[in-house]
Amino acid sequence: MSSTFGTLFRTTTFGESHGKAVGAIVDGCPANLPLTEADIQPQLNRRRPGQSALTTPRDEADQVIILSGTENGVTLGTPIGLMVNNRDQRPGDYGDMAAVPRPSHADYTYLMKYGVKASSGGGRASARETIGRVAAGAIAEKWLKTRFGEISIVAYVSSVGKISAPEIAFETLTRERVDENLVRCPDAETARRMIAAIEKARDEKDSLGGTITCICRGLPAGLGEPVFDKLEARLAQAMLSIPAVKGFEIGSGFSGTLMRGSQHNDAFIQKSGRLGTKTNYSGGVQGGISNGEPVVFRIAIKPVATIGLAQETVSLDGSPVTLEAKGRHDPCVLPRAIPIVESMASLVLADAALCQEYRL
Repeated sequence: MSSTFGTLFRTTTFGESHGKAVGAIVDGCPANLPLTEADIQPQLNRRRPGQSALTTPRDEADQVIILSGTENGVTLGTPIGLMVNNRDQRPGDYGDMAAVPRPSHADYTYLMKYGVKASSGGGRASARETIGRVAAGAIAEKWLKTRFGEISIVAYVSSVGKISAPEIAFETLTRERVDENLVRCPDAETARRMIAAIEKARDEKDSLGGTITCICRGLPAGLGEPVFDKLEARLAQAMLSIPAVKGFEIGSGFSGTLMRGSQHNDAFIQKSGRLGTKTNYSGGVQGGISNGEPVVFRIAIKPVATIGLAQETVSLDGSPVTLEAKGRHDPCVLPRAIPIVESMASLVLADAALCQEYRL
């Protein structure tokens, strides 16, 4: 099983949903970066369960502990160990489902691959695994800002079900603005409708999916390693590795197929002493390399697979079963996925920046 991501800035995550702890090992972070738990905790707070009535009621503080790799508040250049204890474990919630592969979960596929699976909560396939990613991503983001200055990586919920937000002005987008409402959509009226839809799905013991848009500003030109490690290819890999993500597009994405080349081409212009582009249909990446414009991408997240509605399925021996899932789950995972998306983007960009510096 591959639990490591990155070439030079490498992150290995560990732990299961209802095990004793989850976390990550970060290897390759440059030395002398000021770093304490306070630099990491804010993103974990945005990801943690129990934030509102729109999320799972699992009660976890998700307090990170730095186990290694720092001394006197700075990184040593050695592997950084990060751990978050699981305190609100309820493996008993899954006892009745041990012999029933849950629809659209990884129970069956993990069992077929390894001959064994975690007995509760999805194990490594659970979104709780992403705690390690978020902790590592916070470190990557701090290094990027230390190295390049005014870098901004902000994601927001752009649609829930059939409700879509209008186009957002990227120049005014901040995490503080995104966090102004429970659903993390910066358009207030759209957010109100999204919240109502999520509450309706929750009350009906069902779930909703949607899309997340992420904008990365302030990046230098030149990041990305063609041909197989193009920047958008690495971003796609990172995003599609997040639980429940089913789609990725960058720049104009699929809508660009509806345009002619004369409309879609990003003409170069002079911008504050550098070359830039008049439009950004490329999403900040051309030929697999960043061009200095904002990197803009979107991901599609499916409806949460764990629902309270009765589902007709079969057990591992093929016997018909009516499954009514217990446990705790989000009716819509998108609001909590925001820091996960930002963190995975940070890991990709930090790794790409180090590869560019060392020309690997």
